[in-house]
Amino acid sequence: MASIRDNLERIQDRIAAAAARTGRDPSSIQLVAVSKTKPVSLIVEAIDAGITDIGENRVQEAQSKHPQIDQPVKWHLVGHLQRNKVRHALQIFDLIHSVDSLRLLAEIDRRSAQLNRTTEVLVQVNTSAEPSKYGLEPDQTLNFIESAHPYPHVRIKGLMTIGAFLPDPEAVRPMFVSLRQLRDKIIAQQFPNVEMDNLSMGMTNDFEVAVEEGANLIRVGTAIFGERE
Repeated sequence: MASIRDNLERIQDRIAAAAARTGRDPSSIQLVAVSKTKPVSLIVEAIDAGITDIGENRVQEAQSKHPQIDQPVKWHLVGHLQRNKVRHALQIFDLIHSVDSLRLLAEIDRRSAQLNRTTEVLVQVNTSAEPSKYGLEPDQTLNFIESAHPYPHVRIKGLMTIGAFLPDPEAVRPMFVSLRQLRDKIIAQQFPNVEMDNLSMGMTNDFEVAVEEGANLIRVGTAIFGERE
């Protein structure tokens, strides 16, 4: 059975190869280890093997793990965030990947103001058009970001999408292309308080295609930690 360190080495090799195919610097791509359902012992093992960024899907699960990890890592909320969990999320996470409504954005802004901080977020876009997935429709996203300027305690740092779970990663590529093109349109608009530094896309099944299409945050769980029980 491969160790987490071995798994990470293989993933980094695959990231480097995908980056090389499109002339990208592999060091510009950040691997987020998604530790949903995994025990703290495995997260610590991943950190010891070089992981600097941890992703969790649920605030409640992160609340139990966060106090047990004293290594200096960056915490990413990669799952859906309910407004009633925002206060708790801000106590843990450095970057929220899943903002998809102005009501949620307003609540993050309000809670951030109370803490005298600015919270970095990504806007989640549903590029697969699957009703089961959260996220804005692509043609809603420009208007959403234009409406985000009254919230000074939130900084939009990019976009996130979850590709359709398909056996052939090439079938997911158009979704990643769509997010990249949307990012470019937003950059051209030069919205205030909006930066498009990050494209969060790609998971265990499709991260190489995501890297080829411009992802600089990839969210990988199973390929690092093994299948969820």
